[in-house]
Amino acid sequence: MHTHSKQAPALQTLKGPSIHLAQFSDAAAPFNSLPAVAEWAAGLGFKALQVPAWDERFFNVELAATSQDYCDEITGMLASHGLVISELTTHIFGQLLAVHPAYDAMFDTFAPVQVRGNAQARTEWARRNLVLAAQASRRLGLTEMGTFSGSFAWPYLFPFPQRPEGLIETAFDELARRWLPVLDACDEQGVNLCFEIHPSEDLHDGVTFEMFHERVGGHARCGILFDPSHFVLQQLNYLDYLDIYKDHIRMFHVKDAEFNPTGRQGIYGGYQSWVNRAGRFRSLGDGQVDFKAIFSKLAHHGYQGWAALEWECCLKDQQTGAREGAAFIKQHIIPVTDKIFDDFAGAAIDQRQINTLLGIA
Repeated sequence: MHTHSKQAPALQTLKGPSIHLAQFSDAAAPFNSLPAVAEWAAGLGFKALQVPAWDERFFNVELAATSQDYCDEITGMLASHGLVISELTTHIFGQLLAVHPAYDAMFDTFAPVQVRGNAQARTEWARRNLVLAAQASRRLGLTEMGTFSGSFAWPYLFPFPQRPEGLIETAFDELARRWLPVLDACDEQGVNLCFEIHPSEDLHDGVTFEMFHERVGGHARCGILFDPSHFVLQQLNYLDYLDIYKDHIRMFHVKDAEFNPTGRQGIYGGYQSWVNRAGRFRSLGDGQVDFKAIFSKLAHHGYQGWAALEWECCLKDQQTGAREGAAFIKQHIIPVTDKIFDDFAGAAIDQRQINTLLGIA
């Protein structure tokens, strides 16, 4: 039997650092407008902004979907600071595309007043905005867009009482039905839709991504936003995950976390606040994530996207986290080599000499 190894992808130097603006949006300057936050981010050494498409302080998604002039004004303004947009994110829109009734009241606060209390109208609002964000991404010259999957099955995560047969299958069938038109719209715009694998979402690990990916027919635009912090909290091997799903990972949130179980609590956290949980998010370098190994694997696997800081820390303030995070990402990006280190010891050799070395007449 003959086996053929798949050709390894070309080594790739990651782009970065970028910074996700969602956690920085505020009523106070410099976090209340895109020009102001751009000046701030550039001053810290960031090269790109990851822009939340739902946040009207920074971005008008409907205008961006229809006006090239508006998009050109944004890119020109950012260029004046030495910045680009790395990606748009649509997490709030994605979350509202699929909401279990148990979360209706809480998630209604993310939606405009006119669709609150009306699940069908809220779903349609979310779908429309996802499509607008894909159109905006194309106008901005972007090829990746981040999102959440939403969730129907999350309240039934732990199988007691016993889950009725067909419950999970029905949930994922409906999830796929809602997302397929959005994936098709993304395909029309040349945009990959990257689902952040995240607890509380139905797509929260490798198995659930595969269940969904199968139901959307292995859609070419169905990708992954990789964030190792969520795998620390689940105690999932994120390095193996990179090897398994390397062909699907198109976005990367650089976020740290730690898991310190005690005799009193573990993964589920005992309903405690973030600072009192066994698993909690930390600023870059303060947690347990092996970023040296992650950046090495991404470079090895030929990941072509950005490394984007996502600040979420239960202890350190955001300004410090951003400043330290920009330097941290720069230090971890590997400028890949185009040389083989032992080339100096190589020698020209012909087929006759090869045959002699192998003892072949």
